[in-house]
Amino acid sequence: MPAPCQIAQKKIDPPSIGRNGYQGFLNKSEILPKGSAPFNSRKLPCDILVEHDVGLKVRDGATIYVDVYRPPDGGDKVPAIFSWSPFGKKLNGLKFLEMMTPYDMGLKPDTLSGLEKFEAIDPADFVLRGYAVINADTRGVGDSDGMCVIMGTQEGEDGYDCIEEIAKKLWCNGNVGMAGNSHLAIAQWFIGQLRPPSLKAIAPWEGCGDLFREQFVRGGIYAGNFFDHISQVMIQGYNGMESFKEMYRRSGGVANPYWEDKRPDITKINIPTYITASFSSALHTMGSIRGFFDVDTPNKWIRFSPYQEWHDIWAVPKYTEELLSFFDRYLKGIENDWEKTPPIRMTTLRFGSQDAIVDEPIASFPPPQVQDRQLFLSEDGGLKLNNQVANTGIASYNSESGASHAAFTYTFDKKTRLCGIPKAVLYMSCNSRDDLDVYVVVRKLDKSGKPALALNVPWSSIPPNSIDEIPREKATDLLLYMGPIGMLRASHREIDSSRSMHPNYPFHPHTSTQPVPAGEVVKLEIGIFAMSVEFEEGESVQIQVSGQSPQIHSFEELKDRLGNHDNKGVHNIHFGGDHPSYVVLPFA
Repeated sequence: MPAPCQIAQKKIDPPSIGRNGYQGFLNKSEILPKGSAPFNSRKLPCDILVEHDVGLKVRDGATIYVDVYRPPDGGDKVPAIFSWSPFGKKLNGLKFLEMMTPYDMGLKPDTLSGLEKFEAIDPADFVLRGYAVINADTRGVGDSDGMCVIMGTQEGEDGYDCIEEIAKKLWCNGNVGMAGNSHLAIAQWFIGQLRPPSLKAIAPWEGCGDLFREQFVRGGIYAGNFFDHISQVMIQGYNGMESFKEMYRRSGGVANPYWEDKRPDITKINIPTYITASFSSALHTMGSIRGFFDVDTPNKWIRFSPYQEWHDIWAVPKYTEELLSFFDRYLKGIENDWEKTPPIRMTTLRFGSQDAIVDEPIASFPPPQVQDRQLFLSEDGGLKLNNQVANTGIASYNSESGASHAAFTYTFDKKTRLCGIPKAVLYMSCNSRDDLDVYVVVRKLDKSGKPALALNVPWSSIPPNSIDEIPREKATDLLLYMGPIGMLRASHREIDSSRSMHPNYPFHPHTSTQPVPAGEVVKLEIGIFAMSVEFEEGESVQIQVSGQSPQIHSFEELKDRLGNHDNKGVHNIHFGGDHPSYVVLPFA
């Protein structure tokens, strides 16, 4: 399709043999025998026929190259599971884990076969059960034609065309599904909205639904340096890729047709859909929830997971078996018990040494019994129910320092769960600049008042036995969760309530800016990512407001580049009287 505007591009490294699983252009077939362990990982459970670098033509004549893993010829036709992302199509799941993650995210050396594409299903599990697994190098990646593009209509159309080509293969029964997390999940929204006839079921596990509002410019604050880093490390191609940083600069920091093309219309998806979400994701939580709200099918499920997405997709056999059952039902037509699966399953985090409560069926999200309560900021650093704030006041912090924040605390007098979507409504001013970027995090405090953290993998999967035993260099946001975060640039405070997915999660159009004159008090409504956290009697919830992201960043080399250098001077939070600043917390 023609792009909605001219696309800026940047250079990426050409494919290099041995890097990120690339083996050169092979264009051959081979059978990997049962019992072999060709990649120094677990033994293969069955013979696997591998077709390397199969070319699929898309509508503009470009060729997309895929690898096909399937049962050897001679059996019945099989359905296909299609995985789509720009991070290489083979042999790189384990490699990227070792390169990027502490403790390999709790995966043992023999968990995977080594065949897996990063963030995709392991072909060994699915070929054993009578599926073909198709891993793509997207446009401009590896040996595929064109310039690498990320999401939008172009990826949707390319995926559509590849699915229809796969369905015509002699070994295929005509039914194709999609699976995978992060990029591989987001791509399912873009492809699924176009309704390729042969796409019969999707499983977007952890996929954001709006690249501007949820990933690159969340709250109006640019945060693309992280993706710039991983694209240089992980993506290889001959013709460069689109530059989000330059497209943001050209747009003047607001949403335009280019960015709106990065928001799929999930309401057009009408096939069985199995979604996962986690509260610990810094990207995908709200897109996964909105995906469940918006997909237009009665056959939809969402499971809230307590684990980081790579652990969830690779290291929990129960959920791999669930995914197989889902596809058995909709790609093979097997009348199994899948449809008895509760449509919504909740997880509740308990933090510290306690594992989460998992797979709790609930009737809706947020749960129907939830009461959203307003807790008002007060002069003693407390949060008061029912606006019992006696005096007006101001709390301030240095917006240029990551160590500075304002904090407001509420202590529970009985065991309580907060489960739903929080929101902060803050009256704020800054005397040093005509704008301010505000971050809000909801923290759990233990009975001694110490901030608590939750582990994103089971305690049994890593060597340390407590949070305090985890070395500082491994204590990143991949492994540890501090609580849900909200953020907003004050000049982007405009709200279109008709497009808000929930009253506590306002939709900001970001199509224009409204500067804040220095010293003027402005009301900010800041949506915060969803949460489900249990508190014991005597534990507390604390709202921390700052001018720098509180996120524990995963890449040491990025920390100086991820700071917010736009903020200047002191930020003031006004409360009481005409400026009743408060937070909405979901008491369940």
